[in-house]
Amino acid sequence: MSSGLYDMSAKDFDKTLDLSAIKPYGDTMNDGKVQLSFTLPVANNDRGMEAARILAKKMGLTEPNVAYARTLDAEFTFYVVYGSCTHTVDYNNIKIQAIEDVSMEMDEVDAYIKEHIGRKIVVIGASTGTDAHTVGIDAIMNRKGFAGHYGLERYEMIEALNMGAQVPNEEFLAKAREIHADVLLVSQTVTQKNIHIMNLTELIELAEAEGMRSKCVMCCGGARITHELAKELGFDAGFGPGKFANDVATFCVKEMVRRGMK
Repeated sequence: MSSGLYDMSAKDFDKTLDLSAIKPYGDTMNDGKVQLSFTLPVANNDRGMEAARILAKKMGLTEPNVAYARTLDAEFTFYVVYGSCTHTVDYNNIKIQAIEDVSMEMDEVDAYIKEHIGRKIVVIGASTGTDAHTVGIDAIMNRKGFAGHYGLERYEMIEALNMGAQVPNEEFLAKAREIHADVLLVSQTVTQKNIHIMNLTELIELAEAEGMRSKCVMCCGGARITHELAKELGFDAGFGPGKFANDVATFCVKEMVRRGMK
């Protein structure tokens, strides 16, 4: 016969949980157990292991244990460290910016466009700047889509153009202007030294300088993109991991209607 936490239903459990000071969960509620990994510019030896433990302590972990160490080079070592986090988060007082539109499926998006816009909308997408990765923009744009979610090329009421990767921002905007695009989608995969932020900022500045920003819906996406970051940079929305073509399409068509774009 079971006892303790596992006797409670999910509903009862929620009532007992204090969300004002939560920690990571490992084996016991709020035990703070976490795993982190990092690389240090040191040789893989006992001194390096101790350096990793000391660093973990300074990060706020108690009883850190180096569970794995691998030599990357003569003077570089990769570590995996376990420990208990001492810090807590007040979940009740967290405020975030999020897209509030409830995502529609492909046929619902098509029906919405027919009813509220009355014509096919034009969407252009690319991985701009020096970014050579197309996996993100392909997942959203290509007909086959990703993970069972069809891409925008398959939508009846969307004319979708995928320009691929390493497209200069100037060329991207010129093509968008040529085809009278309603929606501009930009994917950014490479984020070293915040190059994605610099590129996205440049795109927005160019769009504003050319008088295009207010005439179209502009969205960005990628593994390091959040809706909050996208808004800060001047985009209408940002889409990170776990988002699909129908999520993007839903926001874009509803934003067009909100802005009176027909």
